[in-house]
Amino acid sequence: MDRTLRLLLTCSATTVLLGTTLTFAQDWKPDRPINIIVPWGAGGSTDQVTRVTAPVLAEALGVDIVVVNQPGASGAIGTQEVLNAPHDGYTWTANAIANNATYSVSGLVENTNIDAWHIYLSVANVPVVSVPADSKFTDFGQLLDALKADGKNVTIATAGVTSSGGTAIAALSDEAGFEYNMITYDGGGPAAIATASGEAMATTQLAVEQTELIRGGRLRALAVLSNQPLTLDGVDPIPPITNWLPDMALAPDYFGIFIPADAPAEVLATVDKIWAEKVMGAPSIKAYAENFGAVFAPSYGAEARALAMPVVILEACSAMERGEAVNDPSTIGIDCASRTETGK
Repeated sequence: MDRTLRLLLTCSATTVLLGTTLTFAQDWKPDRPINIIVPWGAGGSTDQVTRVTAPVLAEALGVDIVVVNQPGASGAIGTQEVLNAPHDGYTWTANAIANNATYSVSGLVENTNIDAWHIYLSVANVPVVSVPADSKFTDFGQLLDALKADGKNVTIATAGVTSSGGTAIAALSDEAGFEYNMITYDGGGPAAIATASGEAMATTQLAVEQTELIRGGRLRALAVLSNQPLTLDGVDPIPPITNWLPDMALAPDYFGIFIPADAPAEVLATVDKIWAEKVMGAPSIKAYAENFGAVFAPSYGAEARALAMPVVILEACSAMERGEAVNDPSTIGIDCASRTETGK
C-alpha cells in the first residue's frame, strides 16, 4: 500500500485509468473524463486523499478521472477555476471543507460559502507541530517559550494563511499570545519537506503530510492539535496540545471532494449513491487513513455539512477576531457573537 501511495503522490496531474464498469444502475452516465482540481501542490493532504479516492469513483462512473494540481493564493486560484467552469458535473474540486466554506470571509474567493458546494467528505485530519530532527527544541513547551520570548524570529512553514498549517499556527498564537514568522509554500508536503531540510524552525501542517518524514527521522513531532495523543506505527505517541494549552478550542478538519451545488441533480444523485455504496467502506481510503494518521470518516450531503460546521465556525470567527476577515462571517450566515450558525 505504501509503495502504491508514493507512486500516486509523485505526479502533479494524473489520469486514473479504469479496469471495470459500473456494477449498479445510475441516472447519470458521464460521456467524457471528469476533472478534479486540487488547489494545492502535489504531495499535500488534499492531494494525497484525492488520489486515493479518485480510482474508487472512476471505477464506479466508468470514465477517467483526471486529478490536476493548481496551487496558489492558499487554494483560492484552483477553487475559483472550478467556480468559473461550467457547472455541468465535469469539473470538481477537493480541499478541506473549512477552506471552501470561508474563502468569502478571507476575501480570497468572493460570493461563496458552504452551500455553494455539494459535500463529500472522506477523512478528518489533525495538525502536528514538528521541528527538524536536529532542532534544539525537544518538546512543545520549549518551542512555546521561544515563541513567547521572540516569536518574530521563529519561522513556521505552512501552505498559506488559510491552509491547515496556517490556521493551526494562528490558533496557537491566539491561545498562547505570541507572534511568529510564517513562510509559505505551495502545499503542506513542500512545507513539511522544507522544515525537515532546515528552511524553517517548525511546521504546523497536517499529520498526513508529515508522517513519512517523522517515521524517517527527519522531523521531530512535538504535539498534535487534539485532546488525545496521536499514535503512528513505528513512532512514539505524539502528545496532545492540551498538555500545554488545556483550554484551546479544537475541531476536526474534514477533507473531501466538492461539486458545485447547482450541478445537474442527476449528477449529484449519482455521486451520492456511489459515495454511499463504494466510498463509505472503501478499503483503500481506510488503509490510507490508518497508515498516515488520519481519521476515516466518510459522509456526504446534509450529514457532511453538519459535521463540517464546527470547524467552519471556528475558523471564520477566529479570522474575524484576529482582524483578518475581509467580510464579516455574518455574510455567510455565521453569528460569531454566540458562535452559532444562523439564517439556514
